[in-house]
Amino acid sequence: MTLFLVFAGLILLLLTGIPIFAALGLAAATIMMIAEGDIDGLGDAVYAHLDKPALATIPLFVFMAQVMIRAKVIDELYDFAHALIGHVKGGLGVATVMACTIFAAISGSSVATALSIGSSAIPQMKRFGYPERDALGVVAAGGTLGILIPPSGPMILYAIVSEASIGGLFLAGVVPGLMLAVIFAIFCMIQARTRTGIAAPDWAGWAQVARAFRRSIWALLAPPLVMGGIYFGVFTATEAAAAGSLYALIVAFLAGRGFGLADLWHCAVSAMRTSMMIFLIIAGAAMFGHAITLIRLPVGVTETVAGLGLGPLGFILVVMALIFVLGMFLESIAIILITTPILLPTLIGLQIDPIWYGILLMINLELAMITPPVGMNLFVIKGITNATLSTIVRGASPFVLLMIAGMGLLILFPDLATWLPRAAGYGR
Repeated sequence: MTLFLVFAGLILLLLTGIPIFAALGLAAATIMMIAEGDIDGLGDAVYAHLDKPALATIPLFVFMAQVMIRAKVIDELYDFAHALIGHVKGGLGVATVMACTIFAAISGSSVATALSIGSSAIPQMKRFGYPERDALGVVAAGGTLGILIPPSGPMILYAIVSEASIGGLFLAGVVPGLMLAVIFAIFCMIQARTRTGIAAPDWAGWAQVARAFRRSIWALLAPPLVMGGIYFGVFTATEAAAAGSLYALIVAFLAGRGFGLADLWHCAVSAMRTSMMIFLIIAGAAMFGHAITLIRLPVGVTETVAGLGLGPLGFILVVMALIFVLGMFLESIAIILITTPILLPTLIGLQIDPIWYGILLMINLELAMITPPVGMNLFVIKGITNATLSTIVRGASPFVLLMIAGMGLLILFPDLATWLPRAAGYGR
């Protein structure tokens, strides 16, 4: 009953439209006042969570993405993918997925990925005969890869709340992210062959591919720099974020289109605002986690699960179903901050790898981006195309099933997520 009241109260607060950090803080203060009669300890909890060097990854990765986008370094990604594979039937869909995958590894944002790639890809796909819903669906789904493929804002947030390794999570997201991208690409090829009227552009030739590659080389080098440095032990995750920001600045001033000091100021201010918002949310999560620990809510959940006789697999299936439902109504950040403090002790008690669980959580949050009524990517695509929401939902629906299948593969074969971090010395 306590769990239900806490969940219901917090969700009601969020549905009123107040900021996430305020809802978490109010819920924490209410619980503390009811249980203890005061709010002593909340300040210490906030300080303990914010006094972490790993938090520097947030403004650094946000700044890196802002610089790369504002310098228009990544504008050529879709053109390169189009030149490479667009001549095959269904190749424009594959090119869109490919461009989304690379952009996701730079921006760390699903919304930014869908917005940037969609602006180029959707008109091109429609021009070559793709049904509107197919074009909209592949961009909406491809954009979700920003959550899973590192660097990822939600992944960093989960790592901080759960105290998992950011570097380990980044590496764990690589193989599942590429796996989903391949699944999406194969589906695009199959889907295109069932449609009449889809034309394939003429093969541009290797010379055009080489020119497109040269124009996009700076964007293509960013993900290997960041992830390669983490894998080979050259950087910690925080150092990789700093190296990525420095790389973005060098590229922006040397190869960017008219990038100047005014643009640098804009990127810094934007990164600061985004980071401060995230830090406030982390502070709210710290208070909420402290309050529910004080009333022993996580212990109660663990004991209830133990009493039900659910093993690790049963527990994961129930949790994934719960998060899928929550994803229809709440933002990704809210889901991470509400569920992680409650579920983490049970995960540890059942000896479930928090990094593996974190990747499953990220895929589930990807689903939340394209499932109505609050699927953010659906509204982003609607905003740039003026298509009806029902058309976008129909186009994205097959990808919901593909993501669920990908999550099933990850549950059956945990090594898809855990092998790479283990090879680099992270985790068990």
